[in-house]
Amino acid sequence: MNSVIPFLPLLLGALAAIFLRGWLRNLIMIAAPILGAINLMGMDHGVFWSLEFMGYALEPVKVDKLSLMFGYLFHLASLIAVIYALHVKDTVQHVAGLAYAASAVGAVFAGDLLTLFIFWELLALTSVFLIWARRTDRAYSSGVRYLIIQVLSGVLLLVGLLIFAQVNNSLLFTQIGLQHEGIAQIGAWLIFFGFGIKCAFPFMHNWLTDAYPEATPSGTIFLASFTTKVAVYAFARGFPGEEILVWIGVTMACFPIFFAVIENDLRRVLAYSLINQIGFMIVGIGIGTAIALNGAVAHAFNDVIFKGLLMMTMGAVLHMTGKINGSELGGLYKSMPKTTVLCIVGAASISAFPLFSGFVSKSMIMAAAVAEGYDVVWLLLLFAAAGVFHHAGIKIPYFAFFAHDSGIRTTEPPKNMLVAMTLAAVACVVLGTFPAQTVYALLPWEHSYQPYDVTHVLTQLQLLFFSALAFVWLNLKNMYPPELPSTNLDADWFYRKLAPAVVKRVASTTYGAYVSVENSVILSVKRMVQNSYDAEAGEPKGYFAKLWPTETMVVWVAILLVVYLLFYYLH
Repeated sequence: MNSVIPFLPLLLGALAAIFLRGWLRNLIMIAAPILGAINLMGMDHGVFWSLEFMGYALEPVKVDKLSLMFGYLFHLASLIAVIYALHVKDTVQHVAGLAYAASAVGAVFAGDLLTLFIFWELLALTSVFLIWARRTDRAYSSGVRYLIIQVLSGVLLLVGLLIFAQVNNSLLFTQIGLQHEGIAQIGAWLIFFGFGIKCAFPFMHNWLTDAYPEATPSGTIFLASFTTKVAVYAFARGFPGEEILVWIGVTMACFPIFFAVIENDLRRVLAYSLINQIGFMIVGIGIGTAIALNGAVAHAFNDVIFKGLLMMTMGAVLHMTGKINGSELGGLYKSMPKTTVLCIVGAASISAFPLFSGFVSKSMIMAAAVAEGYDVVWLLLLFAAAGVFHHAGIKIPYFAFFAHDSGIRTTEPPKNMLVAMTLAAVACVVLGTFPAQTVYALLPWEHSYQPYDVTHVLTQLQLLFFSALAFVWLNLKNMYPPELPSTNLDADWFYRKLAPAVVKRVASTTYGAYVSVENSVILSVKRMVQNSYDAEAGEPKGYFAKLWPTETMVVWVAILLVVYLLFYYLH
């Protein structure tokens, strides 16, 4: 076996980026993901590296079809993201981007939970610099919140794996499931929620919509590619077939639609769309059949490419205009025609148009839902598919490049950005047109599936046609939510509005009670002083102010001593 550790080429590329500059650094950064992908081609299935730690067998590198599929995906995403960022003269972004990618690759090849935890935390520590690299107050604040949530996810994973190690005397990362007894059940749920935070489960998702739009244009491409997809991989390996995931996933697929259609920041629209697409993947994992699991990981593969393409086009708009709100954009097709076309390719892919990548993976999940009797889930996924066409397939290109003419005149982005977007667009078409020779060839579970039959194609075309018709009609009737300067809150209302209000009220009530008690004590002390001192006579007054003879005090001391001795001897 002539291969090296899978994450090593990307890690060495990150280290080289610290010291190198200019064309040599660019060359090394491009070579790192290419050499890393070639290295994967020479790896045999099985345990690549094993060791023993504190009596536990660890497998830091284990290779199988599932890890290889995500390994190839992350190297392809790294290559596209690196090319897109070549014009950036910021060492922090280059180093953090490659180190982040290396952490993602290390996570999907981890054969034990301890190694997974290490890379799980490295994902958080490396990715946060891509947010802070924008160097704005909002970016710093979002980065801190992002890091806190990501570290919390790691803490849950750590506690869960320690419980599992204690109960099972093993740290190997195999199927975990939720059916356990005793304390093992608690460990399984802790790991489940640790994965869920990184996967942006409902009410655990605000770190994504908060932080991703605040990152740099090139940093967002890395962010959209790795963290959530590592979590999808972890669920596919650890919790396949858990029915609760079906309902969590369908909720994820549906609820972001309502926020995305009213959101003004177009990168935040794509962040909500990212949660929507992860919902489809989680549904597939929850169904747990071969076709459903293949559909989930295939959709993860395709989503990285087409979501990356859409993020790149919006990053190009932000880079060239300094604006990203839909209310401030429009008419850019006149000065950015190439970017417009590339954006439309990404929009067609995420909307699952036939011959584009989204169609060949999303249809697998839909077919699996019908086959397993999840009719309600299938209907909700149809609604979610129509919704994503509205907010990502139509809204993004329409309000950025068409709609009203904002009067902004600029040029196309730097050539490296166009090259990266073109590579992603070509991949979207190739993956959608030749799935059997591309993404299907990498699928981990054995199952044959033909996406291009009459039923699948006609159903999807009808859905897209009527969705487009609804958008046009709503627009003509001025009923479609307009793009307005606004700040929209969803689950973050709990900590942005409710929590401060509750804390303020509790603090106010507590302080009021403290002041009241303090005033009562002061008043009591004043009364006691007034009752025990005669201000006119200038001397103490009352019972305790009397002068007592010495012999009387001696008698009382003797009495107290006798009482004490009695208690002592009786005891």
